[in-house]
Amino acid sequence: MNGVIIIDKRAGWTSHDVVNRMRRILDQRSVGHLGTLDPLATGVLPLVAGNLTRLAQFYTSSEKTYEGLIRFGFATSTYDADGDPTGESRSAAPTLDQVQQLAAEFIGVIQQTPPPFSAKKIHGVPAYKLARQNRELELKPVQVEIKEFVITSVEADRARFCARVASGTYMRSVAHELGKKLGCGGHLESLRRTAAGEFDLRQAHTLEEIEEWCAMREESAERQGSGTIEAEFIESFFIHPRQLLPQFPSVTADESTIARIRNGRPVNLPELSRARHVKVFAGQADLVAIATRVAGSLFHAKIVFAADKDELQNKRAVATPGK
Repeated sequence: MNGVIIIDKRAGWTSHDVVNRMRRILDQRSVGHLGTLDPLATGVLPLVAGNLTRLAQFYTSSEKTYEGLIRFGFATSTYDADGDPTGESRSAAPTLDQVQQLAAEFIGVIQQTPPPFSAKKIHGVPAYKLARQNRELELKPVQVEIKEFVITSVEADRARFCARVASGTYMRSVAHELGKKLGCGGHLESLRRTAAGEFDLRQAHTLEEIEEWCAMREESAERQGSGTIEAEFIESFFIHPRQLLPQFPSVTADESTIARIRNGRPVNLPELSRARHVKVFAGQADLVAIATRVAGSLFHAKIVFAADKDELQNKRAVATPGK
């Protein structure tokens, strides 16, 4: 199966854990994710399956939205609640006004040092692997952008927040640095990603929900055939292809144009806008290619998504956009 499915990840699972479980559910190896989510965090984790794993290159800079809880009084080795406390615990009871004023200093394009337990690489080795060996790390600050960082409430030693950030921003580092500014230390106690790119929690499904659905359909599959069940799964859980990459206009091409695209030849497409990239469809739901404008109405395929006849037939059976 080819598609994008949004998982509401539970706490304690790595992104790779979720990918492995979905590979077993779909019974296929070609499954990946569009940006990791820390084990502590819950929420939106977009997965790509089949040929659509090639879409990942367009999601490297996707904006993320979070809500979470910061605890003050002590920092931790991982900058979140999964780590060991570092230093002495201190009494902390900041006011809402204090925390809001300090939080405002993080908004904009800033330099941020990634957490030691992160996927950032040092000489080709992920930092978390070196941190587990108690190796001294020299992580260099990187430029990130925090578009919104709102402290919504403060109760005792905890502050609740909402944030909207550019890709590559660590909310764990924000919590750690905010604790330093308050002079009492701090760490991220909980985090929930509510949106990633164009995807949000309204489209998300838990793995348990998906597995329950599959179990209920197991008997039906024997009676109706795998093709029908596959179409049902696509309709029930996959994001409709026309909803992907909404910044790219959609173009429906005829058979001769599709053939030229599959053969690597440039084609003329309707000039719906002056967008650099367009999504090319055969019919309503068969995403054939992402094409790049050469000049005027002339486009050349940047990515071509191969699909066999059975897959195409199943995709044409899905409901109209909006599922």
